[in-house]
Amino acid sequence: MPTIAKRKAGSGLLENIKTLIYAGLIAVGIRTFVVEPFNIPSGSMIPTLLVGDYLFVSKFAYGYSRYSFPFSPPLFHGRIFLHLPSRGDVAVFKLPRDNATDYIKRIVGVAGDHVQMRAGQLYIDGQVAPRQPAGECSDSEDGVRMIERRYIETLPGGVRHAICKATDEGAANNTPEFVVPPGHVFAMGDNRDNSLDSRFPNGVGYVPVENLVGRAEFIFFSIDAEYPWWQFWEWPFEIRWKRIFMGVH
Repeated sequence: MPTIAKRKAGSGLLENIKTLIYAGLIAVGIRTFVVEPFNIPSGSMIPTLLVGDYLFVSKFAYGYSRYSFPFSPPLFHGRIFLHLPSRGDVAVFKLPRDNATDYIKRIVGVAGDHVQMRAGQLYIDGQVAPRQPAGECSDSEDGVRMIERRYIETLPGGVRHAICKATDEGAANNTPEFVVPPGHVFAMGDNRDNSLDSRFPNGVGYVPVENLVGRAEFIFFSIDAEYPWWQFWEWPFEIRWKRIFMGVH
């Protein structure tokens, strides 16, 4: 009888291990092929995304590349089941200069577009992307809160989205004309004066389509935390309830 009991215990342990392995494989499969969670650590996408937002990114939106997989194994080059991004998409991509760091920005230019900033306004193919005043937005940098101007910008094709502007002066607001090469996109942060993006060739530059990880879909959690995340007893006072399940546009 003790032998039988030991066999039953061993069989139960084996089944538990198999269940954990299956669960892990399912989780990896979902993360690789369906959706992946990301959190926002910086203010470069204010007002669309705030520091402390947690969102789901669809992995199938643009097809799959090596960067769709954990640790980006060099299994193949290019993308399979490719769907090109559209102007206005908010996308996660691997930073071209290291192919490892995750960045999230808005796609404002696709292959063949002529993109330029003039006096703080975005021009695509020589035409201004019109903007309308829409109140104020705030940004915090080095502990200093700044009040900026909020606009609704309209991209070619009709996508409308909010941006924040601190100034219309400076190099980032008066750029040379960029011509987006084939197989690349041009990405910018909605917080136009506090974003390292494609306007800076040595910072981000053009983003290869292969580097796209996925398209941001919706926020599933958001917290304006002044405390470490593990102090969960503070969460009810810090959670931004109105942002939960908000779509990313």
